[in-house]
Amino acid sequence: MKYSHLFILWILICLPEISLGITVQDSLVRKKVFVFDIKADIDPRMNRQVTLALQEAEQQQADMVIIHMDTYGGAVNDADDIRTMVLETSIPIHVFIDKDAASAGALISIACDSIYMAPGASIGAATVVMGGGGEAAPDKYQSYMRSMMRSTAEAKGRDPKISEAMVDENLEIEGISAAGSVITFSVSEAIANGFAEAQVNDINEIVARQGITDFDIVKYETSNVEQVISFFLNPAVSGFLILIIFAGIYFEIQTPGVGFPIAASVIAMMLYFIPYYLTGLAGNLEILIFVLGIVFLAVEIFVFPGFGVFGILGILGILTGLTLGMLPNEAFDFTFVPSGDLFTALLTVILSAVIAIMLIFYLAPKVNEWGAFKSVSLATTFTREEGYTSSFYSDAMVGKEGVAHTRLMPSGKIIIDGEMYDAYSRGEFIDRGEPILVISAEGTSLRVKKTV
Repeated sequence: MKYSHLFILWILICLPEISLGITVQDSLVRKKVFVFDIKADIDPRMNRQVTLALQEAEQQQADMVIIHMDTYGGAVNDADDIRTMVLETSIPIHVFIDKDAASAGALISIACDSIYMAPGASIGAATVVMGGGGEAAPDKYQSYMRSMMRSTAEAKGRDPKISEAMVDENLEIEGISAAGSVITFSVSEAIANGFAEAQVNDINEIVARQGITDFDIVKYETSNVEQVISFFLNPAVSGFLILIIFAGIYFEIQTPGVGFPIAASVIAMMLYFIPYYLTGLAGNLEILIFVLGIVFLAVEIFVFPGFGVFGILGILGILTGLTLGMLPNEAFDFTFVPSGDLFTALLTVILSAVIAIMLIFYLAPKVNEWGAFKSVSLATTFTREEGYTSSFYSDAMVGKEGVAHTRLMPSGKIIIDGEMYDAYSRGEFIDRGEPILVISAEGTSLRVKKTV
């Protein structure tokens, strides 16, 4: 027998063993099942959570993703983002509807490769409603939602007409729904009409139905960074940061050059806006409005002292930027912003501003007495009674009138009887050329007030 014949015979004998070895080895590889929750309103926060969860599933090379869902819906734009991510993900995605997948939740579920439902669960009722939750949104939003439901159902081999009827109450599907009501399926109805594969009790049953017996479940957990972000999204924390923002700006104006108050204010601004920006609540427009408010306020203080148009615009800009930064609005469109969220944002900003003003009036006279503040500011007055001597003005200057040679903010130069003197106001801003009256002589400077 030729050697070639012996080699072929050897291959034929060993091939089954090699194949068996590969099969056994493959069966020993444990599958990785990645699970994350959608158990809250569909909003920018949930949008970010799903984005991070799917990224982690890709990084961990998961074999399957299961969404554990129980939601009444939420914002249409965020639901669209999430369903697009689900459609474009290469990993098979299944959804376990644990009680409710309404509205935006139904859209996301239909985008998944398979749908499983717990006993008593439901899916549907995808009519777009206003922020208050009762009144239907204008037809342009309904049309957009209908088109998304149709295209998503077609992409996953489900009936597009039934999907559309979950949004449009005027559509009648023979044997399923009558005109005047949108479709909401129970478990058995969803299975009968191809909108659910089966009724299951838990995630393990879903995995078993995929023919997988050896697997590990990896549960998505928010990172420490995300937990910190969530902490700063708390309205109480946001309110405290707003208080620091206002107080820091005020005390820096009162004690220019110290640096600590404005540094605290800037840090508070960053801690306020960055978490809202990362979650998609605060956009470039909201930050721009806030910055313009700061600029207008600075113009009012340093260029046109008093309380005029720039001051009003500055305060309104700051308050508007802070409020809008907490809300998922689209260029001042509050159609889908829940009224409760709008009220919470307004109350947080206004209440924090009022408390800040009250604390400013209460603490301002006491600031110079604080030991910590004295270490970074010249808050001590050296008087003649204590033995300090210097070139100072006599009490004869009290009662004299003159004009401001430079703007007093609160310190500057004044002219009295053709002579120039150092002076400062009582805290008010006195513009150049305005009449002043000397009310006291304080060492090397005169204390003045503006006269009518």
